[in-house]
Amino acid sequence: MLVLLLALSATAVLAQEPRPCQSPRQFEGRLARIDRSRGFAVFAHFSYDEDNRRIRESEEIDIGSTTDYFDVLYLHNIGKEYRYNYRTKNCTVSDLTRPFIPFGVPADARFRGEGSIGASGRPDEHVTAVLFEGEFESNPYAFVVTSPDCFPIEMDFYSNRTGAVRTTFYDITIGIHDPSRFIPPPECPQ
Repeated sequence: MLVLLLALSATAVLAQEPRPCQSPRQFEGRLARIDRSRGFAVFAHFSYDEDNRRIRESEEIDIGSTTDYFDVLYLHNIGKEYRYNYRTKNCTVSDLTRPFIPFGVPADARFRGEGSIGASGRPDEHVTAVLFEGEFESNPYAFVVTSPDCFPIEMDFYSNRTGAVRTTFYDITIGIHDPSRFIPPPECPQ
């Protein structure tokens, strides 16, 4: 009887642990992607469409003391990247060599903790943040999302190819407000 009671108690405790959640499949917002070891920072407005595996970023890129501006369209559904440089007026079209990585918590992620951002205990003055971590293609990542709606707040990723990269998301709105954002720039060869 004691063993049964302990098993039921353990089940009740584990059932309270947050599980990986499903982030909205289409949203827009702004992001900051920073790799301090390489002196690299990207600040961008983005549109994200998980259903069709496509992302559009209007980027300001700082590398050391140099700043450049790009309009980048990642069409993973057809394996193409369109990169228009606003300064040089040059567009390059290339094959995508990396997989589509959803801006959401993978199903096999492990819960690591939760807390409040803002003034805890005050109505409308805080958001609950949940931390998950795991591995993607043998590379470690950590993902922080809001609870209960699962909007991304921050993603940390490390690989030998990219190094340590932190992406912070903010000003998120659900849905795609301008579907034409996923049409390649007219300056780019088709």
